[in-house]
Amino acid sequence: MERRAYLTGMGSAAVVGLAGCMGFLEEDYDVGMSPTDFEPRDLTVDVGTTVVWKNTSSRGHTITAYENAIPAEASFFATGEFESEQAAREAWNTGRENDGIIGPSETYEHTFEVPGRYDYFCIPHESESMAGAIVVEE
Repeated sequence: MERRAYLTGMGSAAVVGLAGCMGFLEEDYDVGMSPTDFEPRDLTVDVGTTVVWKNTSSRGHTITAYENAIPAEASFFATGEFESEQAAREAWNTGRENDGIIGPSETYEHTFEVPGRYDYFCIPHESESMAGAIVVEE
């Protein structure tokens, strides 16, 4: 009986050890997206960090900065590479071809060069409180 328990324990340890080598435990993103939430909702990073969002749900999402809730010196960011929050909202509301939506398993990244708090949201799920924040520290 002791031998069986030992072998079972060793088998579990081998699976866990190999999982890291095979990429099962590695994440290739910083913020995931559930059907109506960013996970984690808040993330703190250092200046110069590139944050990667990944759509980990089956719904389409956007990542759009609230223009009045980012540092004054910072660059606006949004999927679809819009230059303003208004342009991103207009594209979504008019159903333009490039509405900034990222589909399941797609990613978006942005590099944060200015310290401060950056609030952002998902346009189609804003009414469901799908919002998050990146806090950038020196």
